[in-house]
Amino acid sequence: MSDTVPIEHPTWLTSGDFTAADEPLQLFAAWLRDATGSEPRDPTAMTLATVDKDGLPNARMVLLKGVDEHGFVFYTNMDSQKGHELDERPKAALVFHWKSLNRQVRVRGNVERVTDAEADAYFATRPKQAQIGAWASKQSAPLESRLAFEKAIAIYAAKYAIGTVPRPPNWSGFRIIPLIMEFWHDRPFRLHDRIEFRRELPGGRWSKTRLYP
Repeated sequence: MSDTVPIEHPTWLTSGDFTAADEPLQLFAAWLRDATGSEPRDPTAMTLATVDKDGLPNARMVLLKGVDEHGFVFYTNMDSQKGHELDERPKAALVFHWKSLNRQVRVRGNVERVTDAEADAYFATRPKQAQIGAWASKQSAPLESRLAFEKAIAIYAAKYAIGTVPRPPNWSGFRIIPLIMEFWHDRPFRLHDRIEFRRELPGGRWSKTRLYP
């Protein structure tokens, strides 16, 4: 999976007027590229919002690991809180906020698991210590002490000291398939620009609406 959507220099990109864009994933790729050059920390950081079995919203920061015409991908332990919530209610929202650019992107849509091949390919690119950590961590489960976690890390480090580290069976990724995307840009006196894109189904035609700030 590519990290960005291919862009063929549309006129709105060269003119700098994002409100002229008619396709949100290309616009997102352009904004992510801008953020990559300006954000002091990680431009791929995003808020992931889910809902638990009682209907209570839940939000946390995760890292975007791939985006293309199919959607936005991140990886996690499937036994984690977010893993269970997304399996039970496969809908989610994302928020990207790039303070260096005074820009925000909101994404809402359906969720699906990535394929085993996609998960294997990404897991193989992770540093070995991170791969070992994926085996050692029972993400979201109670942890009796830091020492217990460090002991688990040492056990798996010894187990996989030689050779490649296989992907844990409960570690994979989710893809958020966008149905609604909103782009926000700061303007003086809170007279911001907001453009919303919507479609009824994945792969469908996008409609665009300018929103009051």
